Amino acid sequence: MKHLINLSILSVFIWSASTQAQEVKPISKSEVLTQVSENNTSIKISEEEFNQAKADYRQTNAIFLPNITASHTGISTTNPLMAFGSKLNQEILTQADFNPALLNDPETTQNFATKLEVQQPLINVDGIFQRKAAKSKMEAMSLKTKRTEDYMTFEVDKAYMQLQLAYKAVDVLEKALEAANANKKLADNSYEQGYLQRADVLNVEVRVTEVKNQLQQAKSNVQNASNYLSFLMNDDTFITYKPSDTLTPYVRTIELKTFTENRSDIKAMQLASKAYEAMSKADKMAFLPRLNAFGSYEMYDDKIFQADANGYIVGAQLSWDIFQGSKRFGKAQKSRAEFEKSKLEYNQYVSKSKLELNKAKRMLIDAENKLNLSKLALDQSEESLRIRTNRFKEGLEKTSDLLMAETQYAQKQLEYYQTIFEYNYALAYVNFLTKE
Repeated sequence: MKHLINLSILSVFIWSASTQAQEVKPISKSEVLTQVSENNTSIKISEEEFNQAKADYRQTNAIFLPNITASHTGISTTNPLMAFGSKLNQEILTQADFNPALLNDPETTQNFATKLEVQQPLINVDGIFQRKAAKSKMEAMSLKTKRTEDYMTFEVDKAYMQLQLAYKAVDVLEKALEAANANKKLADNSYEQGYLQRADVLNVEVRVTEVKNQLQQAKSNVQNASNYLSFLMNDDTFITYKPSDTLTPYVRTIELKTFTENRSDIKAMQLASKAYEAMSKADKMAFLPRLNAFGSYEMYDDKIFQADANGYIVGAQLSWDIFQGSKRFGKAQKSRAEFEKSKLEYNQYVSKSKLELNKAKRMLIDAENKLNLSKLALDQSEESLRIRTNRFKEGLEKTSDLLMAETQYAQKQLEYYQTIFEYNYALAYVNFLTKE
């Protein structure tokens, strides 16, 4: 009895899991875009990269703002110099402390010092250019984030169309399977009446098997497209989605835009090159001296957290690293090479972007022409199938001719929907390449 209960529970669990796996959820493209903009991992990664660059830029505030530190130090010493200096700082030095015997062999002396230090940069030319470089990098990462969002919108457009195309293929092949089964039934009847040979019936059965295989593959494509949408939306349930929007050709209402360097990714590369230029200047300016102000307020006592004596120091320091073993020369040379490299990479990227846009426009024109021709071919194949089906029912058409017409009609339907996908994809790609 116990085993029967366990088997029943297991059966219910398997049935529940199977039902969940087969769940089909209608979804519109606008819903996918909303989920992707909120949850997509690539967008979040890009946002964190911007936050990282923003944090680097905030660190450069140090060239303007002071550095303030506080400390409390306690020591116990018999060191002659430290003992004498501690008493001097505590302002408790007496005439007796100048006894040579006490100076050379002092008693244990305790000293507690509370110190507040301030360092204020005044002139730091290389730091100013480093700040400019960090700002350019931050702005470049902001544009990169924007371009990532644009790309994910384009990717959603493509993935959603793939899901639409997969469902269209399922619809076409299901209808083709119905037609193939109907023709098989007619062929079986004709064979029983002696009008057809066994070879003709086998040809019809082969056609039914082919359509079943194609239908199974189309259903797998539905699952693949649904899983990819789940990945884009960062949804780990991986349920099966069904598009609520139909696959129709996009309407092109305006003329195609020309190439522009105001595109966010190209402007990001401009800013990146600008950052390399600023870093190159910063390494050159590192040869100049730096001017910093400093000050400290100190409190001393022989008891912890007491302050019977105090004093301060205020000053300025002009420092100049004259030679660091040619390290700075090599660093300046490297940053200059990186700047020149960034300019070459920018020119190469612009040239490649123009090449991609020209190629995409030609692809769009070809897809537009192909769409018109495939629609005409679809209408012709549909009419041909209708005529041959009617003639086959009357016994006036060969089985092979009917099968050929049926196969051709299914192929033309799939080709037509595939062409719609190619046309919509090409138009979306051109818009993505020309989006400012």
